[in-house]
Amino acid sequence: MEFSQSDDNQEVTLSKFESMLKTNSVFFFDSNEFENIIHHYLESGKIALAKKAIKLGLSQHPASLNLKLFQVEILIFENKLNEADRLLSPLFEIEPNNEELYIQKANIYSKKDQHEKAIEVFKSAIKISDDCADLYSLIGMEYLFLDQYQEAKKNFIKCIELDVEDYSALYNIIYCFDFLEETTEAIEYLNSYLDKNPYCEVAWHQLGKQYVETKELLKAVAAYDFAIISDDTFIGAYLEKAKVLEKLNRYDEAIENYKITMAIEESTAYALVKIGYCYERLNNNDLALQHYYQAVDEDPALDKGWMRITKFFAAKKDYQKALLYINKAIDIDADNSSYWLLFSTMNERLNLFEEAERGYKKTLELGDCELNTWLSRGDILIKLGEYEAAKFNFVQALEYHQKSEELEFRLSGVCLKLNNMDAGYAHLLTGLHINSEHVFILEELFPEVYQRKAVLQLIENFKNSSK
Repeated sequence: MEFSQSDDNQEVTLSKFESMLKTNSVFFFDSNEFENIIHHYLESGKIALAKKAIKLGLSQHPASLNLKLFQVEILIFENKLNEADRLLSPLFEIEPNNEELYIQKANIYSKKDQHEKAIEVFKSAIKISDDCADLYSLIGMEYLFLDQYQEAKKNFIKCIELDVEDYSALYNIIYCFDFLEETTEAIEYLNSYLDKNPYCEVAWHQLGKQYVETKELLKAVAAYDFAIISDDTFIGAYLEKAKVLEKLNRYDEAIENYKITMAIEESTAYALVKIGYCYERLNNNDLALQHYYQAVDEDPALDKGWMRITKFFAAKKDYQKALLYINKAIDIDADNSSYWLLFSTMNERLNLFEEAERGYKKTLELGDCELNTWLSRGDILIKLGEYEAAKFNFVQALEYHQKSEELEFRLSGVCLKLNNMDAGYAHLLTGLHINSEHVFILEELFPEVYQRKAVLQLIENFKNSSK
């Protein structure tokens, strides 16, 4: 149900129809003209106008099956599924071999999450259809809704067998292979597909990604090269090839490929960051920093650009500048735990312990529950003399890391510092049972506690009993 008119006729028909709406006049259109008008409005997302055209069309052509199908389509779009079903059912008696009726019926089942029924209706449509490729694709999508990836894959493969250039189906096939973790099978399929369609840049690109998964990086580069031969403006192939060249430490070649993407699509901040990183790996710090600055100048909201500048200065031990730039990244994405972790590290290196502790706390709140994060925050609280807060921090950490002598010895020291003797000795014994060799943690963080006679005696008794 697509436009069959020339563009000029189409404009005249639309102008005439819209003039009728504005003047409340009534003009006659044949059913094909109404179909073209409705299709145009649906394609343009003008649903209200499409509904008006359907209503007027049916008033002039009440027996038009195609106009009734448009009405059903709108009802399905508006999620009025029972009403759509009521309108659709009688149409099967009028034209039982109309493929579109089956498609709309299946769409109703699909919208109701009755995907098995939708599949059965699509299969019925295949029996009467002259072109089944789209139907197999629709069946494949229903199987995806059911998380039945093997069945979905089989149907998308049938699409390709009927239309070798159905790249949407090809992407879906690879998606199924990826979900099923069938990388070897995906490589075999793509190679067999390329035997039939050797200049398909999409297939070469996907083959390269599969070779990256199997760590066959040279084969990946070759696949991306063939994708580029098939389409020398395919930015995705240049980008993926450049990433692989980075992994192979071939940074000059990676830079060249990133620059090609910029020539095709003009400057992109992402490519500039990647070029900067390659220059940094080549120890060309001036060009690295130049490209990083260029990236954030082009896209000030590129938090990863600010992050790379932060790491650049952190590596040079210029923590003050690193802190300046990590703050810019946080301003853009305040919910990124890795940014807060780097913020804390920089503050700690600058002996700004209150700010470092605030950053570690935020890092933990954002879901980073790594042991080192808990330890770093707790150790700073100890330095600040916040022993109760440190104790609470380590107790929380134990919920995630239950057999950690690092936590136990720290808790022992904090509890003993707070004169909570029973808990202090209990944590000390637990730590010794886990790994007695790490008792130096207590000695380093709490030397005055460690030197207490009762503590030294308990450690000595434990060592003697363990002999």
